[in-house]
Amino acid sequence: MLVDAGLSFRELARRLASIGEQPDRIDAVIITHEHSDHIAGLDLFSRKVAAAAVYLTHLTAPQIEWEKTPARLECFQAGTRLSIGDIEIDSFTIPHDAIDPVGFSFRAQGIKIGFVTDLGYIPDSIKFHLRGSQVLMLESNHDLETLRCGSYPWAVKQRVMSRNGHLSNDLVGDFVGHEFDSSTATLILGHLSEHNNHPELARIVAQQALDGRGLATRLVVASQRVPTEVFRF
Repeated sequence: MLVDAGLSFRELARRLASIGEQPDRIDAVIITHEHSDHIAGLDLFSRKVAAAAVYLTHLTAPQIEWEKTPARLECFQAGTRLSIGDIEIDSFTIPHDAIDPVGFSFRAQGIKIGFVTDLGYIPDSIKFHLRGSQVLMLESNHDLETLRCGSYPWAVKQRVMSRNGHLSNDLVGDFVGHEFDSSTATLILGHLSEHNNHPELARIVAQQALDGRGLATRLVVASQRVPTEVFRF
């Protein structure tokens, strides 16, 4: 299963090959929202791997320009529980400036993985869905001071910092330091801005929050440029 398809088909194939996989082994693509960095490669992927089902919400589907509508387009209501193969998926609404953005939690064989990026804050509803995750992929998009002093237009800065924008390192640190599930074995920080953040800034804030609670959770900072390791259970 592939979550989002923002990469070109060539780049996705290259990254899959680096872990011994290939595009035609993907059975489903599940989409969080319609912003280009999440769906830029979706139309071509759905044509090249026609057997793969594309899952997205009823409101998100019309926002995508298809050259050819996927043969297996599966639309769902945000908040729906899905089953794809032996994986059970809970979808939940997230606060972001898209039409109908969602995050996901995945369950299979006793393992739960939480996946949430592109949100301006973490409401109680999302905290509920993330509890009990053995692995959590969480956005740590920007460093506030870097963003404020950076080259983005002020309107864009306001959007990023808004409650429908993106999580800052500080917001992640506050969550990890107070409400993060202590049973989570691995925390992956992702969706880092290349202009308004640095991996070590994100790492330091989250690690200090983990250390402050005495948690042994493993911390991984994902790069936009290279795949992470493969996580096995």
